[in-house]
Amino acid sequence: MHILSYTHNELKDLFEKHGLKRYRALQVLDWVYNKKVFDYSLMTNISKDDIELLKENFSLILPQIERKLVSADGTVKYLFRYPDNATIESVLMDYDYGTSICVSSQSGCKMGCVFCASSAVPFSRNLYGYEITAQILKASLDSGKVISRAVVMGIGEPFDNYDNLINFLNVVNMKEGFNMGGRRITISTCGIVPKIYEFADLCLQVNLSVSLHEVTDEKRSAIMPINRKYNIASLIKACEYYFEKTNRRVSFEYALIPGQNDSFDHAKRLSFLLKNVMCYVNVIPINPIENMKPHQNSRNLSGFCAILKENGIPVTIRRELGRDIEAACGQLRRQHDI
Repeated sequence: MHILSYTHNELKDLFEKHGLKRYRALQVLDWVYNKKVFDYSLMTNISKDDIELLKENFSLILPQIERKLVSADGTVKYLFRYPDNATIESVLMDYDYGTSICVSSQSGCKMGCVFCASSAVPFSRNLYGYEITAQILKASLDSGKVISRAVVMGIGEPFDNYDNLINFLNVVNMKEGFNMGGRRITISTCGIVPKIYEFADLCLQVNLSVSLHEVTDEKRSAIMPINRKYNIASLIKACEYYFEKTNRRVSFEYALIPGQNDSFDHAKRLSFLLKNVMCYVNVIPINPIENMKPHQNSRNLSGFCAILKENGIPVTIRRELGRDIEAACGQLRRQHDI
């Protein structure tokens, strides 16, 4: 059992079952989340006998930093290695409103999106909830920064690892830990429709980001195989349901690929597709990855966004951080494997 797998209430019950006082749970959580201490022997307000019980029953192992790259803009990319040698990448980013981390939910990805570097990496395994949480703690410990926001947009499809994702959300949300409110957390999905409905029914205030990137089923299926199972119409309907249940607008991610999906006609079709959806569009200049051309930004970026705005679709342009260290959107890939 790993300490990071449990909320405060769950940990109190588990401690009692293992012969520990219930109040020890809050003490341990304070050491871990606030003081960033991951060695029971250094927890000075816990008795030696209880320390031995903790060591025997509750792991505190964190992933190791295999590689760390720092961008010219200050963005940091970590390559983390877990005890079983599974590896993932996470990205630490500074904004005016605080420090955010992009975490991975799987080691490798099954989804096969052609514009994403993760698709070139064979799927290894799902991450446990505590392994996702550990990325935040390890990055905070290394950087000395308070991480106030998290986006599950790294390697892997979060809804393909649903139970562990929910465990992660419950843990990072607890007030005795990170106390990270739902509105400070974003889940990114390529569009696993049944899980969007299931997630919506939890009525969390988590932000949902959906990778759209095309306006017709034929073209979206060509770059995102998940569309062959869950088409655009079913995806849009699920997103409408998400808003109904949570009152949270969905963000549609749209990476502009020059000559493929960036024409003004695409912008008009996208406007029509989303005209009745409570959402906004996050336009992403395409980031370079190996085995994909072109690497230049679309010349239609401004005009594309202008058409969306003219049609009443709220739109933002993604501020790209960490491009020079391949830490931007779609570039994470467990780089040592390539």
